[in-house]
Amino acid sequence: MANAIKTLDVDTLWQLQRLGVPSLSPDGAQAVVGVTRYSMKDNKGSSQLWLLSTLGGAARALTRCGDKDGQPRWSPARAGDGERSQLIAFIGRREQDGRKDETPQLYLINADGGEARRAADVATGVDAFKWFPDAKRLAFVSWVWPDTKGAKAQAARLKAWKERKETAYVTEEAQYRYWDHHIPQDRVAHLHLLTVGADESSAKVVDLFEGTPYELTRAEPDANAFDISPDGQRIVFAFDPAPQKRMDGRYALAEMELKSRRVTVIAQDADWDFSAPRYSPDGLQVAFLASHQARKHTMPSQLAMWSRKSAASGSTKASSKSRSVGHWQVLSAQWDHEVNAPLRWADDGQSLLFTAEEEGRQHLWRWSLATASAQVVTDGGWVQGFDASGDVLVTVADGVDHPARIHACVGAQAPRRIETFNDDILKPLTMGTTEEMWITGAQGDRVQVWVTYPPGFNAKKKYPLLQVIHGGPHTAFGDAFHYRWNVQTFAAQGYVVAAVNYHGSSSFGYAFKDSISGCWGELELQDVEAATDALLKKPWADRKRVFATGGSYGGYMVAWMNGHVKPGRYAAYICHAGCYDWTAMFADDAYTWHAKELGAWYWDDMARVHAQSPHAFAQNMKTPTLVIHGQLDYRVPDAQGLAYYNTLKARGVDARLVWFPDENHWILKPRNSKLWYGEFFDWLKRHDVR
Repeated sequence: MANAIKTLDVDTLWQLQRLGVPSLSPDGAQAVVGVTRYSMKDNKGSSQLWLLSTLGGAARALTRCGDKDGQPRWSPARAGDGERSQLIAFIGRREQDGRKDETPQLYLINADGGEARRAADVATGVDAFKWFPDAKRLAFVSWVWPDTKGAKAQAARLKAWKERKETAYVTEEAQYRYWDHHIPQDRVAHLHLLTVGADESSAKVVDLFEGTPYELTRAEPDANAFDISPDGQRIVFAFDPAPQKRMDGRYALAEMELKSRRVTVIAQDADWDFSAPRYSPDGLQVAFLASHQARKHTMPSQLAMWSRKSAASGSTKASSKSRSVGHWQVLSAQWDHEVNAPLRWADDGQSLLFTAEEEGRQHLWRWSLATASAQVVTDGGWVQGFDASGDVLVTVADGVDHPARIHACVGAQAPRRIETFNDDILKPLTMGTTEEMWITGAQGDRVQVWVTYPPGFNAKKKYPLLQVIHGGPHTAFGDAFHYRWNVQTFAAQGYVVAAVNYHGSSSFGYAFKDSISGCWGELELQDVEAATDALLKKPWADRKRVFATGGSYGGYMVAWMNGHVKPGRYAAYICHAGCYDWTAMFADDAYTWHAKELGAWYWDDMARVHAQSPHAFAQNMKTPTLVIHGQLDYRVPDAQGLAYYNTLKARGVDARLVWFPDENHWILKPRNSKLWYGEFFDWLKRHDVR
């Protein structure tokens, strides 16, 4: 008897190490990367830094003492350093000198090893950072009280806040929480300047925004929110000029001269949203992302450029309405792709690197300024991140059949993998085969469907069909390895898994993405149903064993299907963090987007909003449904899931609720994830009648 093949299960999924974005050394010979491991027994993860050689050789652990070391960045090369070891900065929470970090701190470690040391004691913590070119200073983000001056006063304010007896969150802000956390009450994100000392006591920290009205985005500001000029004399950053900050704010770009602290708005337009600025090598230009939000909320982020010159040739968009200095223009207006941060200039200043999606994959592209065109540098799968130094390029990318891997490309050589973190775990496993198919969907358009078959698939046998509907809606199911909705794990249970990139999905052009605005549910359902029809014609398909599942917008879709698809078509649904009632959804953190997505505010056109809301069709719902939700979900508040579950129970529909008091929009704890997958599979098996 042949040995049974070994497939991917939940325990093995959580044994896989998860790789961050690598940072290259100035000479390109090494890369440093954060690697996270999880323990099902301890129900937590730990991260450490590893050094990888781009020239060949085994990976070497750089840090061991911390359990949350991440965001590593190599210090720039400095003239006269010679053989002196360079520094790697990273963010961690550690115990040092008998003192345990209460907030994330910035640490420094020599690239050739040794003990990491805290760069400075920042009471309010460090969220993100960048090195200055002189390798003596860093700029970092920290949340502070804007009406409080000085580090000592900030520390005292933080201490008083932690010791308070009251628990209420009190605000008059329009934007006060984001995804799974409340924005720190009365605090804003400021840029700080850190001058490195011999130890943390001799380091100097200055709040660059202190006494000014400027702040960074309140939506998790990272190192893409600002950049440092090549001469180290200026910082460019994105900010919201509106007095009332909102999720859909129109961000402008400003530049600060560090010596004088004078701030100049360099690009601002009431119709446009700007982000992710990046200086050119000569400091005379700033590349950034621009989105024409006044035109449509679904407008893509395009590559744009600001120049210190008063005019530029070949302009496709001038800043005639801007109250700024210099000149800016959109470069990629004719390229129907969405450009992602970060942007990375080539050393000669003639091109930029960035990632962008294309038909369910994410590639690394090079944009030529001379030809105003993009060329693929590295194919996806899904390129999650990259770095470049001289003629060396590193990428981290995954695929639907493998977790993230890191490759290096030196000069004209072919990309070469430089790590093997998960190989021993994956070697004995057999993955399901995934194929890309295209169907005719709504409006006669071509629609992409990813189909993953069970390991050992035999087309002469009968298999159940599982539709996995992605969230967003303006994202895509890509050729990527997903830990929370892992199609290989689903397929290993014996299901043929279909993932439809329905109308509204990203990576298929602007018109496709915008097509569902104001009519949610209609075209998407036609696409999913067309895919189901096409797959049920296959000889292996068992039409009595068809299921549909989805999370977030995918959860919305299965709730929508329960009210619109004839009962019996699908044996059961699974709705994770799904939108159910679009009027009650106004409790979410993204409520300012609703009118743009649905076509109206509910108080102006209730009929139109209800026409797109699953709850308005509850009288038709009869299909058994597993409802899953996390209490800490602020994007789709958990009352949505509870209302859906309660409605099904009141109607006598077979339903089960899995509610996590300590999870958000995503189930992130190992033990909770194992339970999630267990409930998921048990629900399918309960209704999988052969």
